[in-house]
Formats: sequence, C-alpha cells, structure tokens
Amino acid sequence: MKSVKQSFNLKNKIAVITGGAGMLGEKHAEAIAEFGGIPILLDIDKIHGTEKASRIANEYQVNCDFFHCDVTEESQILNVRNVLLNNYGHIDILINNAAIDPKVEDNGEKIFSRMENFPIEQWNTELSVGLTGAMLCSRVFGLEMSKTGKGGVILNISSDLGIIAPDQRIYKKVGFPENEQPVKPVTYSVIKHGLIGLTKYLATYWIDKNVRCNAICPGGIFTNQDEEFLNRLHKLIPLGRMAQPDEYKGIIVFLCSNAASYMNGAIISIDGGRTTW
Repeated sequence: MKSVKQSFNLKNKIAVITGGAGMLGEKHAEAIAEFGGIPILLDIDKIHGTEKASRIANEYQVNCDFFHCDVTEESQILNVRNVLLNNYGHIDILINNAAIDPKVEDNGEKIFSRMENFPIEQWNTELSVGLTGAMLCSRVFGLEMSKTGKGGVILNISSDLGIIAPDQRIYKKVGFPENEQPVKPVTYSVIKHGLIGLTKYLATYWIDKNVRCNAICPGGIFTNQDEEFLNRLHKLIPLGRMAQPDEYKGIIVFLCSNAASYMNGAIISIDGGRTTW
C-alpha cells in the first residue's frame, strides 16, 4: 500500500493544460510541475505560452512544453496528441481550463455585456472555446487515456458561477440607468454550468477504463480590482475576501493524483464559502 505522501506523486505524468498561457493555467502548470509532473501548455497566445513554459521548466527542473493550439480546431488538438504520443508515449491528465474571460464593460456605444445587446457572434465564439473546446479535448485526450489500461484524469475548471447565478448588483455603477448597467455576460454562466454537465457525463463514459472526471468551482482571484467592487463582493463571501492566485494549486494536485483515486463526478466549490449563503 502506498503512503499518503506517495499518492500525491505526479512524477512523469503528462498533464495537458488548455489555456496554459493564462494566469490560472500557469498556476495549474506550476502545481503539476512541483509534484514531478510534465505540464503541457496549450494556448493561442504563443509569446506568453512559450515564456511561461520555459520559466516553469527552468524553475521546477521538469520538462514543460508549449503548443500553439486553438482548442476549437480538432485537427490542431489531434496534432498535439500525435506529438505527445511520439515524444512521451502516453497522456495521463487533461485540465480543461481554456476560456474567453468576458469583461463587464461597454464598447463605447452600448453595454454589450447586457442580455439584450449581447452579440450572437460573441456568444458563439465564447461557447466554442469554453464548451466545445473542452468537449473536443476530452474526446481526443480522454480516448487516449482509455486505451492505456491505466486510465487517467480529466479535470474541468468551472466556477462558483457554475453553481449560482451572478449577483449583478456588485457590478452596478452609480448614476447609470438600469438599461445601461454593466452585467456579467450570459455566456459565462452558461459555459460554467455546461462544464459541470460535461463533468458528470464524462465521469461515467470511460469509467470502465479508469478515466475519472471531476470539476472545481473556484471563486474570483484578487488582481487589484476596484475597491467599490471588492467591498460589495466581500460581503457575499464568508471568508470576506477573494482568492490569492496560488490558493487553487493544492486542489489541482489532489484531483490529478492518486490521492483522489475514489473521486469521480465530484463538483468541488473553492469559493471562500460564497455558494453556502
């Protein structure tokens, strides 16, 4: 029987991380690397993706590769799969993290984030990355995991807003009429709720091949947001604050390792308690 400490070991595990050039993707990669895994960053941002992969490889003394990849294009995902199988022979972990972060703002003419103004083109683009991309990556990499005899892990990055509705009051601006108030766009909720549905579907799809799937629902990360916004949001969170960028790394290691070998189909809130109120 392995010790608890050994069960967290990710040595030589190949972990594909979509949206790897972003802030959360980078943190997921650091967590994987710290426990001996090999992070594989996928993103359309070639400059930052390359820089971050190089830094992680040097800092953690592990291989860390970057692939310029559009997750809405299955042919590009298949190319990544082929290179990984050729270079490493296996794929063990997929973290579906890629997303277009919709901003609560206007475009100079009207508040485009509002439901009545939201462009259908924007809807299609965001869903293609956040949901279709997750499905395509799960199909390609999950299938490979199912062939090995050892299985693997799919981890979907949802949100606290995949469980609850956004509280649009925290975005309100004084002096603006109701129909011009900024809001969290509809796409964010739909995508994050959809990822939970995808998680439950995948949790049983390849389970006979030991491919497990779970999801985390993180809250917002503090990045020097507006003080008025922070004051409103903090009142909704029992811990009274947003998360720090490193506070999700522990759950990433846990769910991607054998320490979570009996967790499957779980939807885990990590939101300072926000969804308990």
